[in-house]
Amino acid sequence: MSPTRDELVRVLATLANPHRVRVVATLARQRYYVSELARELGISRALLQVHLRKLEAAGLVTAQLELSEDGKAMKFYEVTPFAYELTPRSIAAAAETLSEPGQKGSGE
Repeated sequence: MSPTRDELVRVLATLANPHRVRVVATLARQRYYVSELARELGISRALLQVHLRKLEAAGLVTAQLELSEDGKAMKFYEVTPFAYELTPRSIAAAAETLSEPGQKGSGE
């Protein structure tokens, strides 16, 4: 199934940020909890949280809250399996699903 124009724009806009590309690349190797991922990437937890929220909203990562052995809540993130074919034909197909300007999700 091909993505709609709005889905394609949301995913491409989300991945236009190099920090978010690094987050996806790192999570593609294994799942991490927030503090561990921040250390791995060398960025602050606050900045990482912003990027994780955007990636989650775009459907590219998911989070799961788990309790550690000592009872501490830990939020683990992992990549959601996805595949987008980016070709002139797939873009043309997505463009046929354009939202009207002013509609929710139109990006305008």
